Amino acid sequence: MYVTKEENGALYSLAACEVKKFPNSALAVKILGLLSKEPMYPKEISKRLRENEQKIYYHVRKLERNGLIDLAMRKELAGGMAKVYKLRKPAFFMSFSEFRPAERVPRTNKWLEPFIIDGALNAKIIVGSPDPHGIEHARARDAYYAVDLALFLGTFLLNSGHAVDLDTDVTNLKENMIIVGGPVINRVTKMINAKMPIRFDERRNIYSVQLKRTFKSDDCGMIVKTKNPFDETKEILLIAGKRHSGTSAAILAFLNHFDEIEKKNAHVVEGVDSDGDGSVDDVRFLE
Repeated sequence: MYVTKEENGALYSLAACEVKKFPNSALAVKILGLLSKEPMYPKEISKRLRENEQKIYYHVRKLERNGLIDLAMRKELAGGMAKVYKLRKPAFFMSFSEFRPAERVPRTNKWLEPFIIDGALNAKIIVGSPDPHGIEHARARDAYYAVDLALFLGTFLLNSGHAVDLDTDVTNLKENMIIVGGPVINRVTKMINAKMPIRFDERRNIYSVQLKRTFKSDDCGMIVKTKNPFDETKEILLIAGKRHSGTSAAILAFLNHFDEIEKKNAHVVEGVDSDGDGSVDDVRFLE
């Protein structure tokens, strides 16, 4: 079970468990506060709080009996074994009535409108076909990364129904669309490319019209929210890279830095290996 709160458009949560009796002792609450930071043994808690060790043992036993703390391990200490305790969960609650059926309240975000409105998906997600298609008979790999994007969008949804179409199956372009993948593997991207403020040039590099700057790295991707050129009353969200690694980086930006993305409607990002393990795990914003 989780306790959640929404703040500035972001959703935060803590794992929680229900307790039948919460401690009415200020000292017991202080002990819980210490254990929320790290596991400790009673003598250590006694020194930290400058309280009598027997008092600490009394409250620790009571907290364990009431299900608020658990034995984490036994630690050899000064020729003996000390019991190290931890919080059972980082949050606790008490209920005073039975749980009742409740409707889920969707997260809201102005930047994601009109693609998501009142918890409903109001767009089609267009991914490149995995079968050979187009002039270059390319097979799309970007659709695999789009699963992460869909999971992210799902945190704003109550339900969606059929949400995804292959680029080869799209017949109606006059609607809100979330398009994943570059012009080689997604024909819809190819059709709108020339209208984009950030687009692909003839060598498939990413080009910023505003900055008049070209980004050549395979790990570069773009995120562009703009009017649909086929119907100005609709919008498109294009998430694409020079190669599949660039598309992956753009989607990673959604997962790790959405607060940065929603500041404006066009970005270029580059995937980076922040921990040096040889795989891309974060992004930096180039525009």
